Amino acid sequence: MTSFYFATPYYSSLHCSSILHSEQSFNQAITSVLFNRNLFPISAKKFRISSCRRRFHADSVRSCAETEESRTRISAESNEVPSNGSTLSTSFLSYLCPLLKLFAGGDPSRERNFTLEVATSSLSSLARLPWGSRTLSDNSHSNRNIDLESLLPLQLYEFEACPFCRRVREALTELDLSVEVYPCPKGSIRHRDIVKKYGGKEQFPFLIDPNTSTSLYESGDIVRYLFYQYGNGRSPSTGLLESTLFSGWMPTILRAGRGMTLWGKASTDPPPEKLKLFSYENNPYARIVREALCELELPYILHNVGKGSPRTKLLLDVSGSEEVPYLIDPNTGIKTGDYRQILSYIFQTYSAATR
Repeated sequence: MTSFYFATPYYSSLHCSSILHSEQSFNQAITSVLFNRNLFPISAKKFRISSCRRRFHADSVRSCAETEESRTRISAESNEVPSNGSTLSTSFLSYLCPLLKLFAGGDPSRERNFTLEVATSSLSSLARLPWGSRTLSDNSHSNRNIDLESLLPLQLYEFEACPFCRRVREALTELDLSVEVYPCPKGSIRHRDIVKKYGGKEQFPFLIDPNTSTSLYESGDIVRYLFYQYGNGRSPSTGLLESTLFSGWMPTILRAGRGMTLWGKASTDPPPEKLKLFSYENNPYARIVREALCELELPYILHNVGKGSPRTKLLLDVSGSEEVPYLIDPNTGIKTGDYRQILSYIFQTYSAATR
C-alpha cells in the first residue's frame, strides 16, 4: 500500500473547508484576522504541516522503493514554494464566500442574461490566463510506463467556486488527465458526507487515487502529487501554485458565487450513470456548465481537452467539432455542445420535480 508524506509549505494549507459553513459576522471575521498569529512570517522549514491521509484498499502500481523516492522528492519541492501573504487571503475568503452566497444570482434554473454570464465568465478566464487553458507539450507519460487508459479513474471532491479546487483543476488540464468529479456544494446531500467519512473532515479539494491507494487534502500537495505521478518528470507551469493567492479568487467574485450552493430543487437521487463533460478549466462557456453541475450535485466524468490535447481527436469523433463544452448523458442518450442547451437540459432533467 502506498502512502505519501509531505513537508507542506505554509500557504498550501489553504483550502475551502469551513469557508462555506462559516456563520461568522463581519466583526468576527475581522477579529480572526487581527489576532491570527499566522499573519507573521513563519519559515516553511520550521513550520511543517502534514496532509490528512487515509489508506484506501486498491492495488498499488508502485513499489515501496518508488514510494520512498516520491516522498523525498515531493517533500523537497514543497520547501521551494514561497508562503507569504497566505493567511490574509484565506481570512478574506472566509467571509467573502458567505457574502457571495447572499448576493448570488438567485435561482440558477431561471432564464439568464447570457450576455452578462459570458462577460463575467470571460473576465474570470482572463484573470487566470495562462493557467488551465493548454496541455503541457510532449506530455507522453512514457518515462513512467503508465498506460492512462488502463488506470482506475482519479476521484476529485470539490466545488466549482473554490479557488483552491480551481488550482487542482488547472493542473488536471495541464496534465491532460480525465477525472471523476464529485461536486460538494454548500448544502450537499451526498458527497460532503463521503469526504468526511473517508478523510475525517469536510475540506476541499480532496483527491483519491485508487491506483496508488493515495488520498490527499491540500491543493498544493495534490498538484505536486499529480505532476510527480503523471507528469513525466515535469513541474507545474510557472506561477500555477503561487498565483492562486493573487488571482485565484477573481472568478469566485466575478461569478458572484455561482457553483457554490446546492440548488434547492435539485433531485436527491443521483443518476445511474455519470454524465460526461468535455471541457478545459479556463473555458468561459464550460465554466458556466460546471457551475450548474455543481449546483445540482451531479457527479460526472471530466475529460480535459486543453489546447494541444491528444483527446481533441476523441472529441472530434464524438461531436464533429473541437469546441467545448460538450455533454454526454448516457442515462438519456442526450449529446449537446451548446452551453445554453446544456443548462436547460440538466436543470429540467435533474430537478426533484421531474425525477
